[in-house]
Amino acid sequence: MPNLSKNRCSVWVTSSTELIKTPTAVALGKFDGVHRGHQRVIQPILHKPADPERIYPTVITFVPHPQEFFTGKPRMLLTPVDEKVQQLELLGVEQLVLIPFNEELAALTPEQFVEQIIVEKLQASRISVGKDFCFGSKRSGTAMDLQLLVAKYGIPVTIVPLETHQDDSPIQKEETRISTSAIRQMLEAGDIERANRMLGRAYTLVGKAVKGQQLGRTIGFPTANLQLPQNKFLPRKGVYAVRVSNAVNTPNRTLKNHWGVMNIGDRPTVNGNNLTVEVHILDWSGDLYDQKLEVQLEKFLRSEQKFDSLEALKTQIQLDCTIARKFFTTGC
Repeated sequence: MPNLSKNRCSVWVTSSTELIKTPTAVALGKFDGVHRGHQRVIQPILHKPADPERIYPTVITFVPHPQEFFTGKPRMLLTPVDEKVQQLELLGVEQLVLIPFNEELAALTPEQFVEQIIVEKLQASRISVGKDFCFGSKRSGTAMDLQLLVAKYGIPVTIVPLETHQDDSPIQKEETRISTSAIRQMLEAGDIERANRMLGRAYTLVGKAVKGQQLGRTIGFPTANLQLPQNKFLPRKGVYAVRVSNAVNTPNRTLKNHWGVMNIGDRPTVNGNNLTVEVHILDWSGDLYDQKLEVQLEKFLRSEQKFDSLEALKTQIQLDCTIARKFFTTGC
């Protein structure tokens, strides 16, 4: 796997253990989503005034996702690599190491993992993990085991408690553990607001605007079709209120937090047979083709449905736009 440090940001990204910048302060985990729980795990590795030398705040994760390796089934991700890098940069991480997850790595005992990866390759000066972190063959090593194993090398380990979210709705007042799986479940249900609160930001789709059938243009609602990474996790099919911007690294950004409506679905009204992601930007006109866009999901408006005619579809889209405007101006 080649070195991947070709993004336009300050994070050094590598999948080669020979190219790791050392010494490191290491956060270990999968970090899919870089949600609020992940952010707490990352916090202890960031620069400290007391550091006696140059230490690189480093996130270690695995490619492919271990679940994908063991099941042989593709794993859809909340944050594919490019998105993960962008979020890590905002947090102050300077290095992302994508360790190839293969049979050799999966067979390492906890002791071998510590010696070969943590000590030899990473030259770790301190480590941070979540309370539920497991490592080594058959996930036999726990966070406490890691703390004990690296103690003989003089490496301190911070074990971060699990982060929870307090639901404040009048119906459901309970604490929910923040996890990637919980966020995926909420996105599948269309509960965007709760998913966003757990993430600590809006769930975002990042992709290039490409030409579709241009049907929206014929009914007065031109859309940008988003070409997304193949392994990007998509939420529930339906219509969403969204904010649309050019990607962060786009020169001369013309779009920033523009209101819009987005449809994820198969377009049953026109007998569509493939999943598309289409965005209509409110009160805006211009050519977006081949531009990279970031679409932040703010509210689920309705499920996808089949209409009897294009005129009925047009009427519904007008209503969707009205509801989206009300949401952005009033918050409800």
